[in-house]
Amino acid sequence: MPPFTKQTGIKVVTSYDASSGLMKEIEGGAAADALVSANLKWMDYGAEKKVMNESTRISLLGNELVLIAPKNSKIDNVDIELGFDLVKFVGDSWIATGDVKAVPVGLYARAALEKLGVWPSVEPKMEMAVNERSALARVACHEVALSIVYATDAKIATSVKVIGVLPDNSHDPIVYREAATVNAKPGTIKYLAFLRSAAAKSIFERYGFSVLAKPTS
Repeated sequence: MPPFTKQTGIKVVTSYDASSGLMKEIEGGAAADALVSANLKWMDYGAEKKVMNESTRISLLGNELVLIAPKNSKIDNVDIELGFDLVKFVGDSWIATGDVKAVPVGLYARAALEKLGVWPSVEPKMEMAVNERSALARVACHEVALSIVYATDAKIATSVKVIGVLPDNSHDPIVYREAATVNAKPGTIKYLAFLRSAAAKSIFERYGFSVLAKPTS
């Protein structure tokens, strides 16, 4: 039983998707009580559309962006620096990441590749996934040679390996923000507080997140 449910008796049902898709569902009236998103734009959108309770929003977690390959790939290390030749590692295959126009991981990936000066050469080789987990799965299933994903997702995927870390200064900080919806059930605030607790902090750090929020207890 999840720690929060064990403490409170409140069951939590979680849905995973791109921030854009989740926010559009919330705007459309989906039964949602809270959102944790790595996309500031869509959090702002929710506040503007008055479907998110802006007073509950805080910055919760931080993450890193990594380059991954299948576990058995011959590629072991890529020095990611200004002007590095990423295309040479791909051959006839592709590089997967989230949709660079809508999915947070894709937005961060494009920003990093542009800052590093390699986007024009890499763009024809990019394959856009509907969300982060899909981009991860493409590498895990050997459908593409490489993928750019969050470090935390790569950490729990046993069939992939990290071959490079995109520099923090090549993209905006990766920050997950939490907020309640305007129609949230009473227990939601208690849940959001739990996500900032010392107990939750130890869980987040175990999975590779950096915790930005001050613990509530």
